Amino acid sequence: MNIAKNWKDYEILDMANGEKLERWKDVILVRPDPQIIWKNKSFPNKWKNANAKYKRSSSGGGQWEYNKNIPSSWKIKYKDLTFNIKPMGFKHTGLFPEQAFNWDWMIDKIKSEKRPIKVLNLFAYTGGATVACSYAGASVCHVDSSKGMVTYAKENIQASGLQDRPVRYIVDDVVKFVNREIRRGNKYDAIIMDPPSYGRGTNGEVWKFEENISDLIELCIKVMSDDPLFFLINSYTTGISSTVLENLLSLYIPKKYNGKFSSGEVGLPMKDSKLILPCGIYGRWEK
Repeated sequence: MNIAKNWKDYEILDMANGEKLERWKDVILVRPDPQIIWKNKSFPNKWKNANAKYKRSSSGGGQWEYNKNIPSSWKIKYKDLTFNIKPMGFKHTGLFPEQAFNWDWMIDKIKSEKRPIKVLNLFAYTGGATVACSYAGASVCHVDSSKGMVTYAKENIQASGLQDRPVRYIVDDVVKFVNREIRRGNKYDAIIMDPPSYGRGTNGEVWKFEENISDLIELCIKVMSDDPLFFLINSYTTGISSTVLENLLSLYIPKKYNGKFSSGEVGLPMKDSKLILPCGIYGRWEK
């Protein structure tokens, strides 16, 4: 388990009964999490301080219930990076804090290279990885099918003071975009993808992780540069092992690229506790 343990503006205060109690700087939220199947709260009194709770509906979806007034959005920092946070649909806040483990790794990899690095970030959401790679000095192509998420990513880049860095924002279906990049002959030194379990592209294209991930990896190999730095896949798809992601990369990345493969879980620690919340998996190849 790889733990994102260097946060100061974020922490899990407690977790029980399918919910986590989280502090996002000065705002305390309660959000559901399917991994939390134990019933006993470690710190029952802390739950009284929650500002808002996302409550699931029996008919699907859910809504935020507010106990106290909170801002419509606010900022939190991770080291030198700044992100905008706001309660969104489907329990989200615009950031996955466990990904800080991967941000640190990507920053170190990019900074270790004494050359310009081009990064392709697919299913890039609100741009956590885009901010990290841009901060490290890379030029980034940020691709997501949601115009709203791409706008959010631009705001995160600005919040971190990186608006003058080379970031290309693309609202498009990921598969269609990569196919166009192949035809254009564009190449990238690093590829990041965080594919959903299920989704739709800009024109209603259906994405299913188990059915489409192999084909996408095979496509992405065709836009890798002659001297690539890394290829990282994140996933939150239920039932998929991190070893599956490593297997996929090892099957498709040509042996001419000398490097190593690895995979694992990412998680978040709970304050004043030995409990760790598993939050997702990754597979990666690195130079």
